[in-house]
Amino acid sequence: MTTQGFVVSHAAGAKFERGLRSFYEYRDLGIKEATTGRVDAHVIRAAAGKEFSSQPHIHKTAFQLVYVLKGWIEFEYEGQGRVRLEAGSCVHQPPEIRHREVGHSEDIEMLEVVLPAGFATEEVNSVDA
Repeated sequence: MTTQGFVVSHAAGAKFERGLRSFYEYRDLGIKEATTGRVDAHVIRAAAGKEFSSQPHIHKTAFQLVYVLKGWIEFEYEGQGRVRLEAGSCVHQPPEIRHREVGHSEDIEMLEVVLPAGFATEEVNSVDA
């Protein structure tokens, strides 16, 4: 009997590609394909030589989790203010919470799990902390 949707992703030989933000590179973990688009998971890292810029925005998601593997990142969240995440930190970003990134270390590396896989991102006017 074959298990549907089984996937394994190894760091050795993994490819990082540009994605949603130009100053990051994304490593697809194969979850999107394995779950037929219900869930997406990827490792995100800073793209060398790319200038950081972040506008306030929301994600049209049902669930979003970010776990910091290496380095640090700082966000500003609606109703929460500034939140700094370091290696080992985890944040659940509720659906459509207004936020923006304030900055990150050059060695930032994060695991992000989000559903649905094909979510939309919309820029907003501000983050009301």
